[in-house]
Amino acid sequence: MIQSVMRILTVAATAAGFVIVLAGTPSGQTAAVWPLTVKPLALAAPPGSGQPQLSVSARGALVSWIERTGDAAMLKWSERTRDGWSAPRTVASGNDWFVNWADVPSVMRAPDGSLAAHWLQKSGSDTYAYDVRLAFSSDDGTTWTRGVTPHSDGTRTEHGFGSLFPMPDRGLGLVWLDGRAMTAGHGDHGGGDMSLRYGAFGRDRAQRAETAIDTRVCECCPTASAITADGPIVAYRDRGPDNRRDIYVARLVNGTWSAGAPVHDDGWIFPACPVNGPALSARGRDVVIAWYTGANGVTRSLAAFSTDAGRTFGAPIVLDGDASLGRVGVALLPDGSAAASYIAVTPDKRAEFRVRRIEKSGAASAPVTIAAIDAGRTSGYPRIAVSGQDLVFVWIEGTRPTQVRTAVAAIPRP
Repeated sequence: MIQSVMRILTVAATAAGFVIVLAGTPSGQTAAVWPLTVKPLALAAPPGSGQPQLSVSARGALVSWIERTGDAAMLKWSERTRDGWSAPRTVASGNDWFVNWADVPSVMRAPDGSLAAHWLQKSGSDTYAYDVRLAFSSDDGTTWTRGVTPHSDGTRTEHGFGSLFPMPDRGLGLVWLDGRAMTAGHGDHGGGDMSLRYGAFGRDRAQRAETAIDTRVCECCPTASAITADGPIVAYRDRGPDNRRDIYVARLVNGTWSAGAPVHDDGWIFPACPVNGPALSARGRDVVIAWYTGANGVTRSLAAFSTDAGRTFGAPIVLDGDASLGRVGVALLPDGSAAASYIAVTPDKRAEFRVRRIEKSGAASAPVTIAAIDAGRTSGYPRIAVSGQDLVFVWIEGTRPTQVRTAVAAIPRP
């Protein structure tokens, strides 16, 4: 599905006359230098690794990735220690997994110290017939429960783009894109609606709920989640009846999901999925979101702050100072500002993984380049996270084979 949609996207973008924005500083602000010193951090992910993801717990940063040998895929993870990344450990492996550059698995440490992981497993012969599989470990990853699916529809359709988050009651939440209502031909942008659904698991990891949050969303953009003082918030790309594909958020309030609401009225009407999802970060009632848009024929990466747990957001801050491929990341910093990342294309057509410091006022620093990367799908989604007083970065280097790389930077004091 994603490959077919990307072909549609390329043709449609050419027909729509998309342009690349060059130069200029975000929001008209003077771009101050952000004195960020980025240092490589060795990770034992070999050539052939990809699909990285980052999560953070009270113990620190945790990185996960996939390694492939022939048809076999393995989900691995490492946790950051004082001496660097811990020795990699394996969650699960299989010859029937669905492995994709944008729809990636994850491993997360819950507040009680247990671990949760999700990956994607084929459910039928169709290219995009696959399920979310979820497993838990209560012994620091030595053993894992047998994988279960959070969706009970039993259809051999797409279930993916999952986002795990801890629940306030020490349970676990998961949202995913669910294609149970999609018709045959989804791989060629067929009919029917993709939905965003939610599953809840109790402290005993038994499933307590499965429900729809939004019954018509963009078909293949990654989702994002965060925990505010008021409860969980999720972000996703919506799909309106006119193919408007703006970023929405929904909040879990007193056990019920609010109706999805736009972060900003971009008004991006587009006939295909851009495969470009949002990023979220929260602390207390502060929330920051980053996203990509092609509204008005201009590609941009944007960010916005909320001070009311995501009920409302401020004006967008433009992140891309050259040109943007999106695939954004965002993380709140200790002083209330945020680090926001994106993939930029330089005037000489090179792609770079960049980060800026942004403030609620709209001010933004000059960009800091973390790494030069491939401009195609092999570069996947770079990730950023705040762990203690450090920023942690993960990205994919190379093309064939790819290799997961990481780096770290002490957060400069304002």
